[in-house]
Order: sequence, then structure tokens, then C-alpha cells
Amino acid sequence: MLGLKDDETHLVEKIQSYLDSRNLEEGALVRQRFENLNTLGRVISGYPSVRESRMLRGVVRNEQKLLEALCSFATSSHLLHIPSRVVMSRSYLVEKFQFFALIALLIKGNEDFKQPLRRVIFSIIHTLMVEDLYFSCLDDDDFSQEIKIRVADNLIDLWDSGSDPRGAGHMFALESLWNARDKSPPAFGTMDGSSEVLRITIDMEADWREFLVQETSNCETRWALEEFLFGLSHEEIKAVRSRLSQFGIAAVNHDELRTYLGSEPVFAVATGSDFRAIYDFYVDRRDAAYFRKKIDAPGPRRTLEEIYLKYRIARE
Repeated sequence: MLGLKDDETHLVEKIQSYLDSRNLEEGALVRQRFENLNTLGRVISGYPSVRESRMLRGVVRNEQKLLEALCSFATSSHLLHIPSRVVMSRSYLVEKFQFFALIALLIKGNEDFKQPLRRVIFSIIHTLMVEDLYFSCLDDDDFSQEIKIRVADNLIDLWDSGSDPRGAGHMFALESLWNARDKSPPAFGTMDGSSEVLRITIDMEADWREFLVQETSNCETRWALEEFLFGLSHEEIKAVRSRLSQFGIAAVNHDELRTYLGSEPVFAVATGSDFRAIYDFYVDRRDAAYFRKKIDAPGPRRTLEEIYLKYRIARE
């Protein structure tokens, strides 16, 4: 059945006891939301497994046909090609995020629960991102059909059980990237990015350091990394650098950015303490990359997370 993992349930029970001892109204609110989440999981689990074979009007629908379908249609058209259970499972993930975000608000200031909650919430955000990244892999002409079949199988695992062994293997690396960025907010300065790269590399997983050494000579990777580090679009970074060069200015600080750009930065402001903003920031960069690809404009056509995941998949 679709539902929380054992460690997540145990965490909720401990927090429930903590809230009941301090504020009965808040404890009752969490208990009701927890029941609603479990009810939603039971309802979704009543739909057939996406791996289940069935006959409909003389046509066999099975896992193999779903794999073939996933490998044949474009990312933008996938919604009406996937089973209902998949769409509802995504809704479950959103509700699960909202539930744990509510808990995080209610127990704010309690350090005992801070890190376990952070890990659960990040894993939900990671799952939503990985699903999107897998679709991008299926739409990538650089991947062989064999790799696409493996990726499609991972996607089906994610939909059917709510877990993803491949994605879980990369979650710690992605989380370390976000933690490093959160500890080292952009200093802007000369806008060459070298100081930001140096600062975050110290706190990153070995996988990320290896990736940066191998890939930052690639222009697209470097541009995507700059967007991630500065929180600015490729076009905004070029505009600021152009102004620095034009007027012989040595450095720029955060407060001067809006003056240089003439507006607020186009990307959502993201910090490690705001998980909604983390996802928003990813989506902003993904959509900007897709738009550049569509109109054949210069700049990164993939997000840093997408480039990293594809780098790893290609080497597995």
C-alpha cells in the first residue's frame, strides 16, 4: 500500500506525542492530517499496479507496453499517456510534503526533530525532481534504447512503490550540493564564480567533486553551475558582467544587482531552509533551459541536476 516508510511513521508518532503534551489543538490537527494522508494512500493503492497485466477490449496492457510507450513520446506529452495511479501518486507526494511542512512549522525551535524532518522533506522534493529528470532522460537522443529502457523501469518502480533505488543512490549527493550552497550564499563580487565553486566544493560529496573536475570544461555545465551558484539566469549573468566590463567596475554586491538588471532576478530565491523555494528554483531553471533549447538560444539547455544525473546514468 502507498504510505509512509517505517522510519517516517515512527518520526510522526514521536512528534505527535510531543505536540499532545504541549498543545492539544495542534496535536489534533496533525492527527487529522495524518489520517487524511493515510486515507489518500489507501484509495490510490486500490488502483491496479502499473506493472499489472490486463486485457481491455481485446488489447493487452502490460508493463512491457508501458515501457515502450514511455520511450517513444516526448516529455511534454506524457501526462495523458500514463496510468491514473501515477497521476494520483504525484498528488500523494504533494500532500505528503504539505503534511511534513506543517509539522516542521509546528515544532520549529525543537532541534531534536529538525534534521530528521529536513531529511524526509528533502527526499520528497528529490522524488518530484527525479521523476522529471527521468522523463528528460527518455527524451534525450544521446541515450541508447537500452539505457532508456532501464530508466523507464526505474520510473515505473517509482510510480508503483513510491521508492526509487537508483534515485536514492544520488539523493545524498544532491542534498550535499544544496547544503553546500546554503552554507555559501553567492558573494557575486567579480562574477567569475571561482570563489563560489571553491567554497561549495569543500562541503560536497566526492561524487560531485569528481563530476565538477570532469565536466566544468564543458560550457553548458559551467553555465548551468553559474545559474545554480548565483541564482541568476544565464542572460542576467551576461548582463551584469557586461555592465562590469563596460564601466570598469571591479565588483558588484547583492544590493546593487537589481539596479544593474533593472528588475528583480527572474528565478525564485532559494535557500536550504525553504524547501518549496528549492523546487521552484529548479523548475525556473528547467523551464528557462527548455525555452532556450526550443528557440535555439545560447546558454544552458539543461539544469545542473539534470546534467549530473545523466552523467551518472551514462557511467553506470
